[in-house]
Amino acid sequence: MKLTVVGCSGSFPGPDSPCSCYLLEADGVRILIDLGNGALGALQRHATLASVDAVLLSHLHADHCLDLACYFVARKYCPAGELPRLSVYGPADTHERIARAYDVEGAIDNGRMADVFDFRTVVTGTFEVGPFRITADRMPHPVESYAYRIEVGGRSLVYSGDTGVSDDLVRISRGADLLLCEASFEHGREDLPHVHLNGRQAGEHAERAGVGRLLLTHIPPWTSRGRNLDDARKTFSGAVELALPDASHTV
Repeated sequence: MKLTVVGCSGSFPGPDSPCSCYLLEADGVRILIDLGNGALGALQRHATLASVDAVLLSHLHADHCLDLACYFVARKYCPAGELPRLSVYGPADTHERIARAYDVEGAIDNGRMADVFDFRTVVTGTFEVGPFRITADRMPHPVESYAYRIEVGGRSLVYSGDTGVSDDLVRISRGADLLLCEASFEHGREDLPHVHLNGRQAGEHAERAGVGRLLLTHIPPWTSRGRNLDDARKTFSGAVELALPDASHTV
């Protein structure tokens, strides 16, 4: 698998990165994991708008899904003709959430958005998208939020989505080659263990799960990336890096 970080800023776009969006490629199939605000523009540095095969949303906070409303415009009104219907996997109310974001009157869009996107409801369990075997599990967060374990050819990547401290994150990450894990908070500054992780906690989860590598992401502009990286290295014995926009990783 090839993982490209399209956007990795947490909560709102930063000066050097849009919000959460990750491009994953294997066997000629491309999926997006999240499509947060600002990400659609940056995506076009790495893939054409017509070359994406599916979108996988972890949850429906704006910094993880909002550019799907813009993607609707790009796919429906493409000058060469409307692009093929695209599968979008997310929580049960994904269609309504994106339709309301697009329609300033707040009305559900009378099926127009469903003509462009094939909305598919994610529940805890396993499903397949092309060569990708995807396992979803609920994580603690103020809204319905999923972590995903994605496997191809014996290799595995886990994306935490947004999560607080969670034994379930350890379980779904067990033995993964790469854990792409949020680290929104700074140790000692914020104490909301059921909302987000800090760098130290991300390292602790990675260590307990025995993952191969840890990639810290979803760090807001006001949070010290260097501090979180140092804290993660104190609690995880493997390789730790920061997710950086436009960086690619082989899994």
